[in-house]
Amino acid sequence: MEFARVTLNLPNATLLLEVADTEAKQERGLMYRTILAPHTGMIFILPHDDVVAFWMKNTLIPLDMVFVGADGSIRLIAQNVPASAAQTPEDNVARVAGFAKYVLELPAGEATADGLQPGVAIAGLSKLR
Repeated sequence: MEFARVTLNLPNATLLLEVADTEAKQERGLMYRTILAPHTGMIFILPHDDVVAFWMKNTLIPLDMVFVGADGSIRLIAQNVPASAAQTPEDNVARVAGFAKYVLELPAGEATADGLQPGVAIAGLSKLR
């Protein structure tokens, strides 16, 4: 599956993100990846600013998940969401929810290193569809 890429400028870094803007791409996300380079990740562009939930089955690397509102401001950061493999019992697979129009998935520890925290605004998101 091919993902388009976008660049986002953050307070302490520039990120190169794969775009998950369809249901199929969002369902696949970062599943089965064994490595994620610093300053890379994925951005989920959701239809509405609403409560969204992620189930991290087959996500093989720990992630930071950044929930961002339609206005570009960070609402919530779930740090170091644990990895889970195919053999992980379903009851032990991480579930993360938040209220967002955009969700960034980054390597664990990246959000803090890049200066992200609730209330920080990320410019340029409204141009993404």
